[in-house]
Amino acid sequence: MNKDLCIHSWPGSYYVEGEKRWVHGTLSLSPCRLAFTSDKGLALTSLQLSDVTGIRKETSSFIFSSLTILLGGREKHWFSSLQPCRAAVFNVVEHFWRSQLLSCGVQDAPAAGATPTKGRELINLASSSQQRLGDTAKVLHHQGEQFDRIMNGLDKIESDMDVANRLLTELESPPWWPFGKLLRRSTQPEAASEAEPVLSPEWAFGKDGLILKVPSLYSQGPGPDPNLKQGQLAVLCSGLEISDSSGQPVHKYRRDEVDDIKVQSPYEIVVRQRFIGKPDISFTLHSARMPDVISIVEIQYAKKMQFKEELLELFRPEDASASENNDMGSSIWNAATGFLGRVMHPASASGGQVSQQVCEQTVSEAETEELRQILRRLKTMALDTECELERQNEVLDVIGTSTDRATSRIDTSHRRIRRLL
Repeated sequence: MNKDLCIHSWPGSYYVEGEKRWVHGTLSLSPCRLAFTSDKGLALTSLQLSDVTGIRKETSSFIFSSLTILLGGREKHWFSSLQPCRAAVFNVVEHFWRSQLLSCGVQDAPAAGATPTKGRELINLASSSQQRLGDTAKVLHHQGEQFDRIMNGLDKIESDMDVANRLLTELESPPWWPFGKLLRRSTQPEAASEAEPVLSPEWAFGKDGLILKVPSLYSQGPGPDPNLKQGQLAVLCSGLEISDSSGQPVHKYRRDEVDDIKVQSPYEIVVRQRFIGKPDISFTLHSARMPDVISIVEIQYAKKMQFKEELLELFRPEDASASENNDMGSSIWNAATGFLGRVMHPASASGGQVSQQVCEQTVSEAETEELRQILRRLKTMALDTECELERQNEVLDVIGTSTDRATSRIDTSHRRIRRLL
């Protein structure tokens, strides 16, 4: 993801310490940097979010509300006259600053500020692919559980149809049976009550199944709202759930209620549920971890995702065909294996020539072994996913056959009941 991408910008003023004056301009935020540019286009300051030690709300001259950024122990930068308000700017800047601190603590600590090697970049890429495949496997696993519940429901329908068939046979007995009408009235409510749990919405909807939960900023409505509130976004197998900073639910979209998801930027999406005759329910969501959310949501709501043209290159770099998607796992494995072969045996490169560029791309033995382990796990997960897909395809065939058979039996029973009436 482009680290120089502008996420937000706000008009405001910056206090120039050396000149002892306020300069009007624009405060802009990118995923890793906070910068201020004057109205004349002069860059007055540029702060790395990883170097920031604190963000505070203060007042300048005991009158004007200001936002202060602390670097190290003593350096302080003052921003005032922020529009639309100081609180809105504070919420957004603090959110991405905390996210940057967490990402630095996990990823940048081993590197200790050094430039990552080619081997480390490849390991990070493989680890990201492993995480995406794991998230996909979670969705696939939950889908398999739903199919199993459907099979159990169909089995219960078959059992209920057997009971109904037996009762109808008794009702169709000779007219000398003295309790035919009484039996007919008593069995109909029981059959209806037994069929009700099978067709209940709760059974059909299934469990939530939490996939990913990230801190986010949210506002209701499709348009830009400066007063973003802090909260959380949960991606569930059954839908999307938005909660406030205290964990109280704000709104939950069931999976079939989401009509479209517009990706405004790599860190902003708009989720909408359409209605006829009343306003739509839309929420605008911002998060530093939104790229992770988009990669999962794109699998669940593929036909409902809407990307801006300039974002298609980021999330869909190629218009891959179906055959390319089927061979994705094997192509990644072959490419990575070939890279490892060139690393372990650089002299066997084409023509036996080892250029300086190839030497720069060689990795250490430890990185090679770590990459091998990640690729083995990727291959295992891909094979397990393939087996699960084959199993679900078989289950779908059984579900289709069982549904047709149950429909036919229900129609037959309906005709028999009409004859009895």
